[in-house]
Amino acid sequence: MLVPDWSVTGLIINSTLETVMITLAGTFLAVLIALPLGFLAAANVSPAWVSHPVKWLLGLIRSVPLIVVAILFVVAIGLGPFAGTLAIALHSIGMLAKFYAEEFETADRGVINAVSGTGATWIQTLRYGLFPQCVPQVITFTVYRFEMNFRDATVLGLVGAGGIGYYIQLYVRSFQYDKVAVLVLVIILMVTLLDQLTYWARRYVR
Repeated sequence: MLVPDWSVTGLIINSTLETVMITLAGTFLAVLIALPLGFLAAANVSPAWVSHPVKWLLGLIRSVPLIVVAILFVVAIGLGPFAGTLAIALHSIGMLAKFYAEEFETADRGVINAVSGTGATWIQTLRYGLFPQCVPQVITFTVYRFEMNFRDATVLGLVGAGGIGYYIQLYVRSFQYDKVAVLVLVIILMVTLLDQLTYWARRYVR
């Protein structure tokens, strides 16, 4: 590995872009589903008979390891990045919805009651009374999860779910560690860049 084989740079760039797209698509799908589930799981805006079952469901989702989720999707729909996207999305839903619900539960109850007292519907109360209080933290949680998802997505190729992990598996099995070295360097570079981007995003929303 001390003498990286840079001849695979073009191939690795393409696979890295595929990993980024898996991460983006998976995180986007997760947010679309996790936000409504977060509202339903928040005890201060949903009745107990709704919030408790939703929290149990989210706990069940979080309890399944990502690699197992990825294998299930690969078996169900076949090899490729689509399986990886769905695995990232499903695994992220449980954690994001939990974070969102906990943040919603810390919102100022007085503001929520004031909006509700104007005759607003439940949806309008969430839109104008609850959500504006929580936007910075919701964005922070989402950006942080996106960073984690990229790290997770790099290994999904090990089970055939697309991305840069496929080539890690390919080159390790054929003992081409000089090419693995390039993969490792690219992953380090991407994680460093994403770490800086998420840091700037968190500073901006605060």
